[in-house]
Amino acid sequence: MKKIPLVVKILIGFVLGTSIGLYLSAFCGEDTVRKTISCVSPFGSVLVAMLKAVVYPIILFSLIAGAASLPLKRSGKVGGTVMAWYFITSLFATLFGVVLAYMLNPSISGAADLAAANMAGAGAISGGAASGTLGAFITGLFQNPFAALASGQFLPVIVFAIAFGLAARSIMDRLPENSEAANGVRILVKAVEGAQHISFRLIDWVVCYFPIGVFALSLTNFAANGTLLFGPYLRITGCVIVGVFSMIFLIYPLAILIFCRENPYKVLFRMKDAMLTAFVTRSSAATLPVSFRVMDNLGVDRALSGFSLPMGATVNMDGVCVHLPVFVILAANMFGHELTMLQIATLCLSIMFASIGAGGIPGGSVFLLFMVLENLGLPADQVTLVVALALGINPILDMFETCCNVTGDNVCTYVVARNNALLVKPGAGSEG
Repeated sequence: MKKIPLVVKILIGFVLGTSIGLYLSAFCGEDTVRKTISCVSPFGSVLVAMLKAVVYPIILFSLIAGAASLPLKRSGKVGGTVMAWYFITSLFATLFGVVLAYMLNPSISGAADLAAANMAGAGAISGGAASGTLGAFITGLFQNPFAALASGQFLPVIVFAIAFGLAARSIMDRLPENSEAANGVRILVKAVEGAQHISFRLIDWVVCYFPIGVFALSLTNFAANGTLLFGPYLRITGCVIVGVFSMIFLIYPLAILIFCRENPYKVLFRMKDAMLTAFVTRSSAATLPVSFRVMDNLGVDRALSGFSLPMGATVNMDGVCVHLPVFVILAANMFGHELTMLQIATLCLSIMFASIGAGGIPGGSVFLLFMVLENLGLPADQVTLVVALALGINPILDMFETCCNVTGDNVCTYVVARNNALLVKPGAGSEG
């Protein structure tokens, strides 16, 4: 078994799980499906739980070590490049999603009947969205980091870790090299780097369980939603999948070709473990440990990946930016709304900025959909109906969406490393 590549084992688990799940959904009774899911789902849930158990310390230690590893002048340039990349790709993905949605013109029959089962959940999301203001968002960035770690809030942890790492670097740069304070900070940074390496060793152990967890997650997802989602939702599913595949297999490769001057599909192939993990777990955060391993294998300096990947998992949501316009145009088609150029511009900006921090918001892209539709001025009952429709199809779309998000994070990290002399010997990143 050790001789079989991990990606092959993951693919076998995914294909088997999907096939069995679709068979159960199509040919077995509801009671059989429910009992099977109750037996199998814990094996999938434990994979996500194990990944999430180590992702928070990895984010904290990696960002501190990354921010403290580069001289302040260089870290400002590299950090600015990473953030500019995420901003530009999010804007492009949003515009691309709007154009694609208008071209494919999504619609759905029997919308009210399909949404009926999800109306209660849509109402709960609506109530939660009402309290989300810009002031609350900004205030939420600055919290007790230990409380944020305990409650699973990514953005406050990221803000604290970057500030802590930069403060450590400023002390090492500005104080005499042999001063007591500078030596103490160096020892602390080395300890953080050691904790980071320990966290990655834990990931090596978790990876051994991947094929079993992927099998269980795939079976559960498709047994619960398979035939329902591939029937009346087919056109919407197709719109989102076409957009996501275009980003992954056309736009990102074009960026690699332009900025790196190398075969982009060879680079993407080496990112396959992170892409598959994101697809199955539906969580950018849970995929972070695998993304770090991928960047190590590509030779990206850990000083960069330790900053870029956790940041991307929180603020870079290209898949969300492609996904949300499809439902906005669907709403316009359903209710006969003609969107003006001003409303389309508002749509693009609201999606782009709302996607920042989406990984830390309960409800993910569906939560953001409510806020975007509300910003466009749709009545509450129409907004609730569209959100209810989205809830029904979200488990499938979220798989493709998250895969796109994580691919964008990895491509950005590799391109920035390639253009800023931050590539080390492949496989040595875990030591650097």
